Amino acid sequence: MERWLALELVSTIRHDGDGGVADDLATAQGATHWIRAQRDLLAGHVPAVPVGELVADENLRLGIVELRQAVRALFARVVSPAPPSPADAHRLMPADQAMAHLNTAAAREPVAPQLDWPAEGAPAARLLSMENDPYVRLLAALARAAIDFLSGPERAQLRSCTAPRCVRYFVKSHGRQEWCKPSCGNRARAARHYSRQRAAADGGSVPS
Repeated sequence: MERWLALELVSTIRHDGDGGVADDLATAQGATHWIRAQRDLLAGHVPAVPVGELVADENLRLGIVELRQAVRALFARVVSPAPPSPADAHRLMPADQAMAHLNTAAAREPVAPQLDWPAEGAPAARLLSMENDPYVRLLAALARAAIDFLSGPERAQLRSCTAPRCVRYFVKSHGRQEWCKPSCGNRARAARHYSRQRAAADGGSVPS
């Protein structure tokens, strides 16, 4: 299954398996673990930053969290008029503020395209950074990844999972997909079955 860095960022808010919501970025240690887990996805965006050695401090953690808030607000705009993820539907950042924050974060790292053309191989472009601070470069890379996603073709397939207790966004991979993963589908079908049984037992109309 294809992975997108922007989707991985918003998915740091997730169902905790016990009826609540977990935040993988709740601590600097958690942020460090998440950054290192995204090493392969980040490699194409921040090639000169030693992601495997990066240790998040509280300022970096807060920077990633605020960027996540902006991206989740824009994801909610994408899926509208369908409901957004229930994890933060009641406290979404305004869309214009979210877009401004995303663009500002991306602009903090001055970059220039460079042509790389090995003697035996095809030419390719890479980005040369003029920024020395690895924290700034990481936040800018996350912002660029979100901009790439939101302006790309995958945006049209973005959905908010409607299964009970799920708070995830996902990219729809086939025409009939309704939930982010099979377990959510099983839970949604079970909830529907229970609802029909309860309606029938109460003598009311049976929902479809």
